[in-house]
Amino acid sequence: MAVETAGLALANVLYAKKGNIAYVTVNRPKVLNALNTPTWSDLRKAFEDARDDAAIRGVILTGAGDKAFVAGADISELARVSAFEAEQSSRFGQGVLDLVENLGKPVVAAVNGFALGGGCETAMACTIRIAVEAARFGQPEVTLGLVPGGGGTQRLPRLVGKGRALQFILSGEMITAQEAYRIGLVNEIVPAPELITRAEAILQKIAANAPIAIRFALEAANKGMETSQGEGLLLEASYFGLCAATEDKKEGTTAFLEKRAPQFRGR
Repeated sequence: MAVETAGLALANVLYAKKGNIAYVTVNRPKVLNALNTPTWSDLRKAFEDARDDAAIRGVILTGAGDKAFVAGADISELARVSAFEAEQSSRFGQGVLDLVENLGKPVVAAVNGFALGGGCETAMACTIRIAVEAARFGQPEVTLGLVPGGGGTQRLPRLVGKGRALQFILSGEMITAQEAYRIGLVNEIVPAPELITRAEAILQKIAANAPIAIRFALEAANKGMETSQGEGLLLEASYFGLCAATEDKKEGTTAFLEKRAPQFRGR
């Protein structure tokens, strides 16, 4: 049954807004929030709305229930696809996660359980990952005769290093939240009852800063990862110059000198 929230009618995703935060919840708990094509489409619609709503300053992404964030792809759907359909499906999922990663606003993955396959890849596309103690991470695609298709072979080495990433991907083994924290895949481990509250606190801390500066900092880091350090430094300098021309920069520096809290307007 479709659930209509925040002006969107989505069958597999709950989407709501409260204050300056958008909440995106994959809502297929009976199949551990597995990702099928309609769910990918719903995620795209939700994140496009969050991107385009100027009042939204950050997004929390989680899974329904207490067992899974996203337990991976829908294997019943995957088992039937041809080689061409599989490549198209991979490209579509990659496109949705590129949208998440390059939203221009911070996205916190609140990992409340299993984050496997496409679920681990979805978490990696987010800006920050926090997890409960019971969370488990894995890229088990090789155990199905496949490779990760949602960015796992690319984002994981960038997050934890090539050696650790390849061991993770080639073994197909599942790791604990503590191990994910140790290798840098997870930013924080928090008690389950505090998961969403902590995600909200992180986003509110970020939202207190200048919106344009936040967007440019995200772009500089994301684009810089794809270039040499020298090219990244040139990119950083250009964004630094763009920020210097904003009203927010004038407000931020003036507020500092006047020893008061800044009132940023995103201009």
